[in-house]
Amino acid sequence: MAIGSYGTIRPSDVSPEDVEIILNYTPSRDVTDNFVLTQLDAQTILKPYFNNTETGGNAGVEVLGGLYNLTLPAEQFNALGFYTLYLRPAQIRTVITDCGVLSALPNVKGIVIDITNVPVQYQNKFVPQGLVGFRIEYLNADGSKIPNFFRVVTSSFFCEPVVTNEVNTTQKSVRYRYVDGTSNLIFLTLSPSSSPTNKPNATPYIGQPSQNIIISNTFFNPVTLEIEMVEYDISSLAIALYGNQTKSIDDGIYTIYDSQDNIYRQYNLYEIRDQFNALLYEVRQSRGNNIDFSKNFTNITS
Repeated sequence: MAIGSYGTIRPSDVSPEDVEIILNYTPSRDVTDNFVLTQLDAQTILKPYFNNTETGGNAGVEVLGGLYNLTLPAEQFNALGFYTLYLRPAQIRTVITDCGVLSALPNVKGIVIDITNVPVQYQNKFVPQGLVGFRIEYLNADGSKIPNFFRVVTSSFFCEPVVTNEVNTTQKSVRYRYVDGTSNLIFLTLSPSSSPTNKPNATPYIGQPSQNIIISNTFFNPVTLEIEMVEYDISSLAIALYGNQTKSIDDGIYTIYDSQDNIYRQYNLYEIRDQFNALLYEVRQSRGNNIDFSKNFTNITS
């Protein structure tokens, strides 16, 4: 019997609204003290590509997974240096309203979230089964995140609180039940949330009321991009090395041309001699914007 190999990595077809893009700029690799982060609008600068009939897809409607166009805003990428872009799943910061159980199934534990405490742009995700697979991370009272600890949402449904009479006074009288209509409360079951069979009293931690949490999708892995803005690129260096060049003998104007024979740079070439007419220096000085257009390559060579 043959054992096949199966791929488990799929290209992400995430929506830009589910992505956060964080920017850090530094003028050089040596400047690391001034660490300022700026959040960019992913929905503005990140655009997905769509399949077409040539690739066997549904033209204009089917997202071509894993391929996106990132447009860098010129007003923020306008200086020489290093730009680090951090693309991560969008983080939804909210608070746990309560930790409880279902009235019909007391063994099912979960957390309850008041949707009114969720940022408006993310409230559309807090619908029945809308958060399945999302990751929940927990914050300490001082605002720090509990490191390397998270839970995964296994179900989410609208709920409402119900009061029950419990024989054991240590049990909470307020429990929850699912509702078919809409509600401001949503009940999330998490994994892991059940005790191991070999130690039934070791209940996994799923949070506590009034605790701040971070909810994020698991549609893709975070990506870090480093972009270097430079004054000269490979193309401009190739022009300086291999492009056509002329030197005017009369006035010493040295001209470099691009691949279309347009004037790319001009310099003044001259010599500095001492009082005895001995050569001391040969100088090449940039003319800046003072371009002599009479040194057009076509006019010179024709």
